[in-house]
Amino acid sequence: MTETIADLVACEDVLTFVNAAITGTGQREFHHDAAEQRFSLGFLHEYMRENYRELYAATLALDVNDHNAALIVRGLLATARDAGEAQRRLEGRLIARRLETLPPQRVYRLFRALRRDGVNNRRTRAIIRDWLLARPDLAFDAVKYRSALKDAVRHAHLDTRALVPDAPQHVQDEIGRLFYSATGPPFITPIFETWRQAHYAQEAVYKLPFTVAEGFAAAHGIPRKRFLERAEKNMTRLERLRLQGHAGQKKTTIDIDLATVPLTRLATYVLSLPLDERSRRRAELTGALRAAARRAAGPDAGRWGRVAAVLDDSFSTVGSAEKRRRPLAVALGGHFLLEALAGEYRPFWTSGRADALLLYPFGPTPLGTRVLDALDTSPDRLVIISDGFDNAPPGLAAEVLRVWRTRLDPGRRVSITHLNPVYDATDFDVRRLAPTVPTAGVRDAEDLLTLVELARFAEGRVGLPELRVHLDSRVARFLTPPEPRRPGNAAEPPNTTTAASEEAGETENAGGEQIAKTEAQ
Repeated sequence: MTETIADLVACEDVLTFVNAAITGTGQREFHHDAAEQRFSLGFLHEYMRENYRELYAATLALDVNDHNAALIVRGLLATARDAGEAQRRLEGRLIARRLETLPPQRVYRLFRALRRDGVNNRRTRAIIRDWLLARPDLAFDAVKYRSALKDAVRHAHLDTRALVPDAPQHVQDEIGRLFYSATGPPFITPIFETWRQAHYAQEAVYKLPFTVAEGFAAAHGIPRKRFLERAEKNMTRLERLRLQGHAGQKKTTIDIDLATVPLTRLATYVLSLPLDERSRRRAELTGALRAAARRAAGPDAGRWGRVAAVLDDSFSTVGSAEKRRRPLAVALGGHFLLEALAGEYRPFWTSGRADALLLYPFGPTPLGTRVLDALDTSPDRLVIISDGFDNAPPGLAAEVLRVWRTRLDPGRRVSITHLNPVYDATDFDVRRLAPTVPTAGVRDAEDLLTLVELARFAEGRVGLPELRVHLDSRVARFLTPPEPRRPGNAAEPPNTTTAASEEAGETENAGGEQIAKTEAQ
């Protein structure tokens, strides 16, 4: 069946939005400030919601980042009257499922945004209720996200006692009291009583969740070095990673278990270390990166044949104050993941350096030269991870790729994919190298496998019907829960421990500070 112009435009629009929703976080990038990012993303969300609402909702099943997932949910709930009954039901299932995967502080921030927007329809209240009912330890949330939970309960007109039906009576009664005062008689619930005592006694501070304890430590004037030393036992794994650099400056050692850290976050941690420490810990850090890459590769390890990679470590990969070295961390994680996927692997860094562990942002971006070097090795697959700003000389990479595709390899013997970790606010998309090479946005190196699959739609050889089939299959898989849910609660996530929930809550916080740090008082 011949596709219409409208189909081709729709396919391009969806792919543009997906690239933006994977990479854009509304924060400053190397080439664009935060205001430009927010304006550009806001336009794309409104355009997609108004013109392709069904496809817009389906992107919740893709690897869009948490910032944009929350924006999608907020937009769908605010414009519920624009959808038919069947579409609202599907959107409700997608929203409930996506909220299960978001860090709790981001969900609470979303609920606050819905309150500010005056979005209080029946579906919104039901989604808030079901999400709160599914929390593994609402008493813990009542301390860590106290005012945010209070706002959510008030906005959805909920009875706090009904949110913890299986908890003892005193817990049900005391959650409501906790919202309003730290004075009065002692609490029976241990964590509530610890929170009450922390207003007056420094010793109680160290028994609270770390981010709550930080606020009390500041109020009590506890020196940062002493606080970190004593509060370390309450830190989650990812809190330890985030604070390691600061603690190191204060001559405080924080023990970190690297065995299960996700690949991109581990790469970010490695790049935060001084070069001499990386060199001293070479075996440990390299082993941890390769283990994380093998976990991410899964059953595809070693199946990609001969792979060459052009990896950007130019000065622009320094990122910004909000996303420090993020582009370089994606390239470093991608390097180790491609090494695990390939049968034979050759990396080509734009700086010409060969020691991946000692990388740092430096120099121009001679992508064209490195692409020539990579193609000279006769790979089966070439993967380019770069922000696309080819400047040494400008435009050489585009010309090399054009000649390669049209003259030297018209049969596409070599598969070429460009993955871009940086959203270009001016173009409302990630920056592309050449029309003949598919480009996809990438947020985490772990998503490389699925993004290479998605990039084939950008190549122009498959269109909207195939894209719809792909989205439908992703939605079907996304809506299949990993574990059975308890009957009677359609929005409930698999039950997890509080510690696991806190680990999820430590993902990168795009677009704002953590709620918990403001909840102590």
